Amino acid sequence: MTATMPCMSTLTSENRLTLESIPALLNRNGRVDIPENGRSRASVAMILGSTPAGMAMFFIERARDERDPWSGNLAFPGGRVEPGEQLQEAALRETWEEIGLDLALSAPLGRLPDIVGANLPVHVSCFAYGFSVIPRDIRPNHEVSDAFWVNLTDLLDRRRHITTEVRFGERRIMAPAIQLPQREHPVLWGITYRLVMQFLELLPEPCRPGLHFPPDGVHFHGDIIINGGTP
Repeated sequence: MTATMPCMSTLTSENRLTLESIPALLNRNGRVDIPENGRSRASVAMILGSTPAGMAMFFIERARDERDPWSGNLAFPGGRVEPGEQLQEAALRETWEEIGLDLALSAPLGRLPDIVGANLPVHVSCFAYGFSVIPRDIRPNHEVSDAFWVNLTDLLDRRRHITTEVRFGERRIMAPAIQLPQREHPVLWGITYRLVMQFLELLPEPCRPGLHFPPDGVHFHGDIIINGGTP
């Protein structure tokens, strides 16, 4: 399967981002030791790729499964950390299992601040990886219904940032979200939305005009920022 490629968009020189510049951005985050408090640990991979239109970010749409509380939502590849497994090892393994992509072929870029879910007792770590050429051989397993790339310029477009009703289990809640250009997919919200927003906030200000970012360390529609830094 070839993951859906991002649409071309107009970029100017000042809002171009390179893979080489990202580690320095992620290094701005300090590290804080957080108690486990009985939360399940999970690791995900934020995958970036260079395209003729600039930088793009990779997403999956989770297959619908009654046992999965995030069923049908957009996400980064990833999942539960197995006993005895390192956090980054889990992100690598889960990415291979879910989409058949070997992140050992990519450049490790760093780590975003961790997020603790408020709706479920989960502690999520997010590791960033970059490809100088977007990989085309994506092989989703049964847990993934679709895989696609989105230009950072679309994620930064404040006209796509909305507050909308979403469903979590049997609950319906109002949440901040991003309406992606691929309208056949649901909106981006929840933990993955928050990770994306953390990354966008690190970009130089000319790249993100007009976007509002809440302060770290506070509830943000169901997620709490608690930790950050490099691996």
